[in-house]
Amino acid sequence: MIDKTKYQAIYDTLETTIRSRNERGIYTAMGYSSNLDILLDFHVEELNQLLEKHMSGADLGQMRRAEWIRTVPELLETIVWFCLHGVGGEVDIEDPALIRSCFPCKNGVGGTAVQAAMALSQVGAESVVHLTDDSPELCEQLVSPYICVPLEDGSLGHADEVQPRNEQEVHVILQFQKGNEIRLGDQTAVIPASNRLILTKNTVNVTVPFRDSYFRWIEDHAKQVSSNVLSSFNCILDPAVLKERLEYVKHHIEVYHQRNPEGTVYFEDAHYHDADVRRLCIETLYPLVDIMSMNEEELAYTLKMYDVPVDIEDVLSCVRGVEYLLHRFRIHKGIVVHTKDYAMFVGDRGQTDIEKGLVWGGCLATAKAAFGGYGNDLQIREILKNPLSEKGVRSQEILAESEYKDQVILVPTCYIDKPKYTIGLGDSFTGGMQLCF
Repeated sequence: MIDKTKYQAIYDTLETTIRSRNERGIYTAMGYSSNLDILLDFHVEELNQLLEKHMSGADLGQMRRAEWIRTVPELLETIVWFCLHGVGGEVDIEDPALIRSCFPCKNGVGGTAVQAAMALSQVGAESVVHLTDDSPELCEQLVSPYICVPLEDGSLGHADEVQPRNEQEVHVILQFQKGNEIRLGDQTAVIPASNRLILTKNTVNVTVPFRDSYFRWIEDHAKQVSSNVLSSFNCILDPAVLKERLEYVKHHIEVYHQRNPEGTVYFEDAHYHDADVRRLCIETLYPLVDIMSMNEEELAYTLKMYDVPVDIEDVLSCVRGVEYLLHRFRIHKGIVVHTKDYAMFVGDRGQTDIEKGLVWGGCLATAKAAFGGYGNDLQIREILKNPLSEKGVRSQEILAESEYKDQVILVPTCYIDKPKYTIGLGDSFTGGMQLCF
């Protein structure tokens, strides 16, 4: 069982852990996709003004999300629909310039790999990243002494040394807040939950072009790579392209494991655009990885594909679902499930202090939620003053009284009622989790 005192004590060991890793030249490898995020400075009053200007006389309750956004009215209706339902999601947009004409924006980074690397850089931990979108605007965001990129000559450099070769991919990120009021004429509606809408113009990540220099560096320096993170197959829709990428990664994993038997292959799940793509990724990669990681919604979606019922509000049901996946796909060590209330590991922890990884991952994710950016040490110490999630604590107690008490490690999160940011939290968690390997 973990309480606030132990939680704080575990966080206090992070600085020493990172210093030791850096002194020994130990890296986390982060693959595979990157994109330019356009971050909206979204305020509901600006939305209300745009509604009055472009949608006067319309019915808020009748507004529907567009499948493909081409016009300002389609944009506004889509935003209203997601806000009023309090749900997150993704919608394609024809031209991201449309959003810039309506709301203040700034550039950021997107993709599990680079977001996890950014989170690690804020606490001084080094990583090696694979880039797909390598545009100057994206690379500018990644310039850090702690974020490294394997260059074509075999050396390890930084993002500002990368020669662009791929098309830019843009994702527009809109965060909305619980309790804000949308108004149009005499109509009012309150946003029921904080969440995010992503407007995408997919380009390079439809194929996820691989950089041989990244894979070659990891294989040549395998002993320096404590964990090898896989992600980002979810946007590939062409089965032939996907199979080619998966075969390449299978061979890479084999080489990495041969050269560093103690290294951890860690697969971070995602929202997939196609069920067949998800199935192919699962059935190809799950049997090859050491640890699979996902949020509770991804767990439910995966289990549904195999007709296994799960109640994501019931921690014991989640554990049973995880055990099904472990046994069916013979995942080497275990599965991590991360939620807003807790993170847990089910499986064989071996000599790894998984509990530390769950705490460190939770700290980085909660700091991102609380402050809207990648948290530094001072910000993380601020959120450590928050109470642990009541639901997380209760889940911990339920497990302690169950048959799984010796098989599962569960760590509650520090509770945030109104997160400032809800995107990239799983990616920040992934970054922090790697430091226990």
